[in-house]
Amino acid sequence: MPTVETPATDQALVRAKRIHASTIVIDAHADIEISGRESAYVGADGRSKVAPDKMQAGGVDAVVMAVASGPLPRNEPGYQKARRRADRKLDAAKALVADASNNLVLSHSAEEVEAAKVEGKRSLILGFQNTQIIGKDIAGLDQYYEAGCRVFALTHIGHNDCADSSRPDFSAVTGKHEVVEEHGGLSTLGRQAIRRINRLGGLLDVCQLSKNATLQALDISSAPVIASHSNVRALCDVSRNLSDEEIDLIGENGGVVHVTPFRGYLYDTADRQLIEAIRVARVNAKLPETYLYPFELYWEIKDPEEKIAFTDEVSRLLGPGKMDSLIDHIDYLVARIGIDHVGIGTDFNHGGGMKSFNESSDALNVTVGLLQRGYSEEDVGKIWGRNFLRALTAANSGIL
Repeated sequence: MPTVETPATDQALVRAKRIHASTIVIDAHADIEISGRESAYVGADGRSKVAPDKMQAGGVDAVVMAVASGPLPRNEPGYQKARRRADRKLDAAKALVADASNNLVLSHSAEEVEAAKVEGKRSLILGFQNTQIIGKDIAGLDQYYEAGCRVFALTHIGHNDCADSSRPDFSAVTGKHEVVEEHGGLSTLGRQAIRRINRLGGLLDVCQLSKNATLQALDISSAPVIASHSNVRALCDVSRNLSDEEIDLIGENGGVVHVTPFRGYLYDTADRQLIEAIRVARVNAKLPETYLYPFELYWEIKDPEEKIAFTDEVSRLLGPGKMDSLIDHIDYLVARIGIDHVGIGTDFNHGGGMKSFNESSDALNVTVGLLQRGYSEEDVGKIWGRNFLRALTAANSGIL
């Protein structure tokens, strides 16, 4: 039964709040906002979408914050720059925890997340994203594990020395994307990285990997994996979403697919009129007609006003996003691999967000929508965090 795209009633919100109070609510992926840095992805109030007070308002107990870097040249200066970016985010995350007014703790395990909730605190879990940060030195993974990272994703935009990305990088110099695959999935270094993550006790995140890299990672990993912010390709045919084959194998692995309220991964790719309108918008902005998701390469538009005009037009075409669309992806996953293998990761602060779920304070709306679809309170608890914690616990048993 479709959810109702109207504000939740007071009664429905009271029930949602009670459920959030009795379970663990986890956002499996968000970006770290660095104080003083201008960002197009923050909330309407100019602050992080996962600010501690917004987590509290939405009954969100924990968020995985990404210590990440985007694509850079694959040489020593590029690796050093990627590491500096990641370390700034690591410092920003730890500063959030150090500020007592935020009532946050850095958690490394399910037990610590549970204990924090009992103490009335919220948890920040650190995630590592993009092995370009460590260059070709797998030992660098140990350093970020020791710094507190517990979720590890090999890629971001663009291929790196470990793996192929589902989003090949675009070169403004050549005017072309990278080849679809460089390594045929994982490189030898990437295979070593996965084994090292398993031994450390890190939770492998296959999000952003190419299909072949994901399938190979699932074959290698000795522990359950997650996709921290990915949707269903059968419902929205973009390269960042997961194929049925990937979904099935993640379920068999004991892993968890976390859906994301990212409108560019939720729209109707079968709507030819919409696809043509997006193409025209890209042509008008002097961007390539082909793309991996509608907003892609907006950052290459040099004129600030033209950049805003393009993103506003694509946003208008996609619409505000509907809770129905997000829960359609949840329904698909539950029907295919079961309730024990589905979660939620917002990608807030890096493009994630929709009309009724645009920051952590809106998390109760998702719960209301799930209840309207007929999910039980136990189901909601699994989707919102119990499944993630099960996978994290299984991964934490790695051998150092």
